[in-house]
Amino acid sequence: MYKEGDEVEGYRVMAELGQGAASVVYLVNDPRTKEVWALKHVHRGDAKDTRFLDQAIFEYEVAAKFDHPAIRKIPKIIKRKEKLIRLTDVFLVMELLDGRALDVRPPKTFEDAATIFLQTASAMAHMHQRGYAHADMKPNNILVCPGPQSKIIDLGQSCPLGTVKQRIQGTPDYIAPEQVHRRPITEKTDIYNLGATMYWTMTMRNIPTAMPRNSDSLMSRIDDSLMEKPRPAIELNPRIPAKLNELIMECVEIDAAKRPPSMQYIIDRLELILGVLRAKNNESSGERSSLAK
Repeated sequence: MYKEGDEVEGYRVMAELGQGAASVVYLVNDPRTKEVWALKHVHRGDAKDTRFLDQAIFEYEVAAKFDHPAIRKIPKIIKRKEKLIRLTDVFLVMELLDGRALDVRPPKTFEDAATIFLQTASAMAHMHQRGYAHADMKPNNILVCPGPQSKIIDLGQSCPLGTVKQRIQGTPDYIAPEQVHRRPITEKTDIYNLGATMYWTMTMRNIPTAMPRNSDSLMSRIDDSLMEKPRPAIELNPRIPAKLNELIMECVEIDAAKRPPSMQYIIDRLELILGVLRAKNNESSGERSSLAK
């Protein structure tokens, strides 16, 4: 653990921002350039911590493939070795963001929500164009900064499109059926994850998925034919614009073939929805429609 004023790999610690399972994130500045960054430090305490080092390295390598304003930038990695052999520490120099996760600070208006969804979909389309799926979209992986400006902040489960993972990875409340049953991860997987995220944001309720809540047992997986279809979001929150409700429900179709064909299709639909919302706001003297029921 470092304290204010300490120098770490050429950066000066200003404050601690948070802690994870095997990591600490610091607010630091670069004395040479005066730039301010978030510095994630992952330390290998014992052999079981090696996976956390590997995850940090993977996160950097994946982030380096993208260049989109709604994906957090990680411009530099620093590796520290013991006796030049054993990797003991990894430092990620990350874009400093002034925001809160979507699940901590949900949008207050439909216009802000549609803006956040649109920016996130645009970032994921960029990932798809580069040949990658995000594979774990959920509210706490979207940081909302002033504007609002969304930022995807976790690429830890990203993978090349078409990947069949060796084990089930994903978050039960947002996981797609194909992730649970270890089928190829595709663009349609991200569409489902994003749809589940939009559903929660609009209703504060999670959809039923193929892996029931609070269960990590492989025996509890639900076959596609037995999965419960989620109630239309508009039934839980009647204020949701009808076109937005339609899009969300299309995204969370159990059968991937029935979901929207691409993330670009979702972008186009969200742009239309956002345009209608803004027009209505202008007609009502700028008063924006609240998400509250």
